Amino acid sequence: MPFWDLQRQLGIDVDRWLLRQSAAQPHGNAGSCHAFEREWVECGHGLGQTRARRECGPEYEDFMECMHRAKLAARLKTILERRDKLIKEGKYTPPDYHKGKEEPRP
Repeated sequence: MPFWDLQRQLGIDVDRWLLRQSAAQPHGNAGSCHAFEREWVECGHGLGQTRARRECGPEYEDFMECMHRAKLAARLKTILERRDKLIKEGKYTPPDYHKGKEEPRP
């Protein structure tokens, strides 16, 4: 902790300006990826840019996955491609409610 805590004395919170998930959120709840971002920042704090990139790679990957969902989208695409392939080969028939047909109502 510095001798003069300027952020507190001036009433500024630089973290809220620099970090994406620390910004003000609706209803005062933390952002969905706030924990991942905080882990990444805490890991790299005081290490320097080069060393932080090498040592905090997993934390950064987790944060980016939470933000962009790239791995999730790729996995979903693969699942849908396999499903379409099985349908084309005749090995799988989706249920009626997946085809857009409603169940009969009483």
